[in-house]
Amino acid sequence: MNGVNYLKSSYIQEYRMLTSLQSFLLKYCFESDQICCQQVERERGITVKAQTATMFYRHAPDESDAPNYLINLIDTPGHVDFSYEVSRSLAACQGALLVVDAAQGVQAQTIANFYLAFESNLSIIPVINKIDQPTADPDNVKAQLKRLFDIDPSEALLTSAKTGQGLSQVLPAVIERIPSPPGKCDSPVRMLLLDSYYDEYKGVICHVAIVDGALHKGDKIASAATGRTYEVLDVGIMHPELTPTGVLYTGQVGYVISGMRSTKEARIGDTLHQAKSTVEPLPGFKPARHMVFSGLYPADGSDFDTLSHAIEKLTCNDASVSVTKETSTALGMGFRCGFLGLLHMDVFHQRLEQEHGAQVISTIPTVPYIFEYGDGSKVQVENPATLASNPGQRIAACWEPTVIATIIIPSEYVGPVIMLCSERRGVQQEYTFIDAQRALLKYQLPLREIIVDFYNELKSITSGYATFDYEDSEYQQSDLVKMDILLNGQPVDAMATIVHNQKAQRVGRELVEKLKKFIERYFIMLLVAEI
Repeated sequence: MNGVNYLKSSYIQEYRMLTSLQSFLLKYCFESDQICCQQVERERGITVKAQTATMFYRHAPDESDAPNYLINLIDTPGHVDFSYEVSRSLAACQGALLVVDAAQGVQAQTIANFYLAFESNLSIIPVINKIDQPTADPDNVKAQLKRLFDIDPSEALLTSAKTGQGLSQVLPAVIERIPSPPGKCDSPVRMLLLDSYYDEYKGVICHVAIVDGALHKGDKIASAATGRTYEVLDVGIMHPELTPTGVLYTGQVGYVISGMRSTKEARIGDTLHQAKSTVEPLPGFKPARHMVFSGLYPADGSDFDTLSHAIEKLTCNDASVSVTKETSTALGMGFRCGFLGLLHMDVFHQRLEQEHGAQVISTIPTVPYIFEYGDGSKVQVENPATLASNPGQRIAACWEPTVIATIIIPSEYVGPVIMLCSERRGVQQEYTFIDAQRALLKYQLPLREIIVDFYNELKSITSGYATFDYEDSEYQQSDLVKMDILLNGQPVDAMATIVHNQKAQRVGRELVEKLKKFIERYFIMLLVAEI
């Protein structure tokens, strides 16, 4: 269990749930880490899907008349690929716990998530965890928080989820520093749809944040986006299991079951409100932007229907994946899938194998390019094989997506990392020292240059000490070519790729050398077709 997962589970164990299910829920949550409910999350020690749990806390346990507080704990992913999950969760929050490792200090993803919370105007409570570690240096971490985020060092809480040290400070700080949810209790019900997933027995289960009013079982609600009306069949909280309460009040985060048949009806960011009432829709979310595309094909062509069913079931609970059918002359029928990033793609592949036993062949990941023709028309290309060579239609310009990468490394590795980023066509944006031992680099890099082996090479040249995060940036014009691989004179569409003109020959030769090891009896010819 990683530090953040250990910490959140320790909170739930330390601050007891005040219900008759107390002992069972605490044991269930702490021992099996129920908030990380997917197998892939437990194996990797990461959070992929934002999860929420309702906790009850008596602020002064020794006083019989002390107020009892209800707190919604939302656990969000830390990796950039799942920042869409974070942004959705922040819409239901008034504050955030920014957890930093006392030994490792501020990481690249710490910076990204701080600014997500800061831009959402949330109250931020810094928590320095793992102070029991022999290499812990909380004073240095406090100095980093001050330097990078202008956070008062005295505001940081020092904790150890392993030993329990300092945990008693956390929830009192939440109550004292984070405001209560705004909203009008006596207004018609209005709620923000945060997430949804499909249950085989209960249908679509929606996670909602009640902004105004109260929602009761049996109420009629409507979607501001589609106008469809539904009857509330069940309503309750996550405790951390689904626990029916019959009602949700202003400020609460809970679940609603309303008879929706598909997650496509539950549009993330939609406003659900009391039927036949006129309300102003809440600000929604920006749609998820797919950064990486890959073709998925069954290892055995006869298993296409099995793969189709598996992908359909997974996308019921992960609407951020785009899926379209495609056909390859080499691999047969398959799917072109869009993902939020490389980790998102890797997790999706792992879930296909673990949860559905699907054996999958995936093509080289690509990014979405934009091509402008001589007549001024533009087209977005997600699959290089679809970009046909047409001498009669001249391509006037090409654009590729870029990212702003944040890299934190020990100072002695600055030179090799700068060289690596330069080789990957990076443009330096920032170079500062966090402290005497660590440096922060920011580069604008083409997304194409980091989606395959950049992170592995970065870890290799820094002996594993680098942390890396990125956020999507603008498209930039570039000199791109389409590269086809020909086997016996025939192009293999699954191997088509788009590369920078200066790297085309080297990339092509490396790929052909690899193919020679596996296809000895065939003559392999490389054709680099400039577009």
